[in-house]
Amino acid sequence: MSPLPVEKSSASGQPVPASRQPVAASGQHAAASGQHAPASGQPATASGQHAAASRQSPRKVLVFGGTSEGRELVSWLAARADCQITASSATDYGGSLIQEGPRVRSLAGRLPEAEIEALMRRERFTCVVDATHPYATSITASIERAAKSTGTPLLRLLREGEPEGPWLGARDAADAARMLASLPGRILLTTGSKDLPVFSAGIPDFAERTYARVLPVLASIQATLDVGLAASHVIAMQGPFSQELNSALIRQLGIDILVTKASGRSGGFEEKVAAAQECGCKLLVIHRPLQEEGLSFVEVQRELAQRFGL
Repeated sequence: MSPLPVEKSSASGQPVPASRQPVAASGQHAAASGQHAPASGQPATASGQHAAASRQSPRKVLVFGGTSEGRELVSWLAARADCQITASSATDYGGSLIQEGPRVRSLAGRLPEAEIEALMRRERFTCVVDATHPYATSITASIERAAKSTGTPLLRLLREGEPEGPWLGARDAADAARMLASLPGRILLTTGSKDLPVFSAGIPDFAERTYARVLPVLASIQATLDVGLAASHVIAMQGPFSQELNSALIRQLGIDILVTKASGRSGGFEEKVAAAQECGCKLLVIHRPLQEEGLSFVEVQRELAQRFGL
């Protein structure tokens, strides 16, 4: 960035009239501080001040999501010139998967809506990308409200549409638990640790019938212990999982029903479907909670490049 113009004085020591001061380059802000906040101190709007902010160097992007798409987007942005990235993940584990560097900062831990809004106001991001999991409806709503309140442009990155197939479907975890209560056999839950209390409350003989595959982090393992699962019924592993690995688990544990979310290709959904078909076990899929409007990964890349110059 070129040095900011320095005010000159006349021989008498008085400031030179404004008409004789150096003129700022056409691409620079009038304020010598280089900040893009408007004089009122209010957050910039997408149509005006934020568009000007996107022309500054470096631009600042906030990415929410410990998903594979979120991490891929952070890597793509980190390779772009003049871009500072803040990557926010709900868990310490998700944060540890972010490759931090000179232009990448990782924030680990679930942020309340007030803290999300405060972060946006403080950092004045060029834009925000919500790349959170399709089932994380609460955080998506918080991000949307915070972006609207601060006037920060928001892009929602969506996974491909929910797949359809010849499997059992449930509206949510509670509905899945009711269905499992009437189905015989051993159950393998691959839906994470958050809904374990729901399954525990709704499935008779839960601890004897159920196996849970969760992330290999303390919080997830503790959640399995809290619902009474023995260590032999807990598989603590980090994906992605191949069809072969899924099939081996189903056979080793004698699984009759595999429970999953419609997490899409990046969530290993296709490998679970293939393994269940190969092993002849039932597949119970929990539907996505709502139909969202948003952009594909490629469309988000295009928006960031064309709209914000990234």
